[in-house]
Amino acid sequence: MVSNMKASDYLKKGQELLRHPKAKNILIILALLGAALIFLSDVMPFKSKSAVTQPKAGVSAESFEKELESKLSAMICSISGVGEAKVMITLESGVEYVFANEEKSNTNYTADGSRTDEKSNTEKKLILVDGQNGNKEALVQTELQPKVKGVVIVCEGGDNPTVQQRLIQVVTTALDISSKRVCVTRLS
Repeated sequence: MVSNMKASDYLKKGQELLRHPKAKNILIILALLGAALIFLSDVMPFKSKSAVTQPKAGVSAESFEKELESKLSAMICSISGVGEAKVMITLESGVEYVFANEEKSNTNYTADGSRTDEKSNTEKKLILVDGQNGNKEALVQTELQPKVKGVVIVCEGGDNPTVQQRLIQVVTTALDISSKRVCVTRLS
């Protein structure tokens, strides 16, 4: 049954409750208890009996970056007119993991006369597997490699517009980035 009370009626009821001598004490105790729980959750983090660990990174962002720089440097040095070259790559983020989830969905229908209510609950839960050291680990569904943010190439032929254009073309094609993210300059 829906009540026809207005917001002002609820406000009046709340003020009446606060006038009660014990109500203020109860509110103060609840506020202190809440603050204590927040403090304890920071000081003593919850640990389950079987800890869930993140998977060991197959490739770290740094090693991915270094390997990519090495491959790109070798490719760049083979282009006519480049000469000696140094390559620096920056990444937007590290390696990202998408974990496998188990999804349960419940839909309940109730009907009474002319009114129909539909309730839908969806619950997602990580799929856990036994790890090497006995801990539970989340099952990795996909490993997303880092995205390249920018590339700087410093080379002997970096002041030649033709060489610059070739380098930008090679880098944008190889790394699938825009030319705005590539800087080519002359090695001094």
